[in-house]
Amino acid sequence: MDRFFSFDKMLTPTIIKILFWIGLVFVGLTGLVFIISGLNTYAGGFITLSGIGILVVGPIFVKVYCELLIVMFKMHETLVEIRDELRQSKQQRIS
Repeated sequence: MDRFFSFDKMLTPTIIKILFWIGLVFVGLTGLVFIISGLNTYAGGFITLSGIGILVVGPIFVKVYCELLIVMFKMHETLVEIRDELRQSKQQRIS
């Protein structure tokens, strides 16, 4: 519990993974809505193509965005490890 309140353990990477799946569902539903609404209109070719584009490109953007967020937290974890190792080596030199 102490690690939770001192922010040594990050909770956000787990939340980012959940948001990734929510983003994929949102992109999928948006693409399908565009395709269906494009098929139901008289000149909906552009809307249908936009829906297909959303289905193809959308998941890539969601994945890249989530990976960038995860990289920031991995950098934080690595910096914390480096800090802890430096403190430990400093204490060993003092002793």
